[in-house]
Amino acid sequence: MSAQVVAHVVRSGFVESVHHGHAVALAADGSVVEAAGEPGEPVFARSCLKPLFAVAMVRAGLDLPAHLLALAQSSHSGEAYHLDGVRRLLGVAGLDVTDLRNTSGVPLDPDESARWRVTGRGSTRLAQNCSGKHAAMLVTCAVNGWDRRTYVRPEHPLQVMLRGVVAELAGEPVAASGVDGCGAVVHAVSLAGLARAFARIAVAAPGTAEGLVADAGRQHPEWVGGTGRYVTELARALPGLVAKDGAEGVCAAALPDGRAVAVKVLDGSERPMRPVLAALLAAVGETGPALERFARVPVLGHGVPVGSVVSLPRPSPPG
Repeated sequence: MSAQVVAHVVRSGFVESVHHGHAVALAADGSVVEAAGEPGEPVFARSCLKPLFAVAMVRAGLDLPAHLLALAQSSHSGEAYHLDGVRRLLGVAGLDVTDLRNTSGVPLDPDESARWRVTGRGSTRLAQNCSGKHAAMLVTCAVNGWDRRTYVRPEHPLQVMLRGVVAELAGEPVAASGVDGCGAVVHAVSLAGLARAFARIAVAAPGTAEGLVADAGRQHPEWVGGTGRYVTELARALPGLVAKDGAEGVCAAALPDGRAVAVKVLDGSERPMRPVLAALLAAVGETGPALERFARVPVLGHGVPVGSVVSLPRPSPPG
């Protein structure tokens, strides 16, 4: 894939590092406002697929209060309320943490992780950041009478359904499937398709599956991410936004009128996400002090700012 430079790391006026990637910004009518690299090429969308998965599960009968539906589409930080929420989510169907089949892990939140290790706790399925998604998958299986022991397998009715809804919302076939870090199935779609999917969720009517998922994330962004997470701060900077981050440098977001953006940083880094997302959102007309604050990523020297991570402006696409 022919990636382009999407951000520079500037220290004391000198370009120290460079991030390459693919990115796209769509107008409300779905037309491309700005692009970098090849946004039509497929990428593994990783956890950015979770809101799409949540739509599919709500359609299949998953019925949760808003904060737990936000948790179902989360890559949570493992804070105490997240873990309690996973237990509550499982309890909806009379299940518990022993039913989870995701990979074990420790909390993403640095403070929680430190406390976790200091108290001698090791990796657990509950603490891993995808446990909310897996709990929702289990509840959906219970509602539909599907086997709960094999729910992560590609041929399972749940996974077949999820793949179909991803293709529907993205408006394109799934290009490839694989095993995600949590053990469930992950799919590849284009960044343009991912942005379209987020736009469809963001503009959905209240009460629809898409609308319920969008409203849950909007009302409870801390349940989608956590303390200090850029995806949570972005949602708070732009009320009404639907946003989700993913591993290996993927993020997608959409505004209530259908303007949408998506980015893949090829080195998998989260470092340039704030300025790149801010630049893409500015390209579709979003501005203001909150977004400007979100975009700032200082580069420190001797503990004080001596530079910043800077998104490079992209030329508008021809035509």
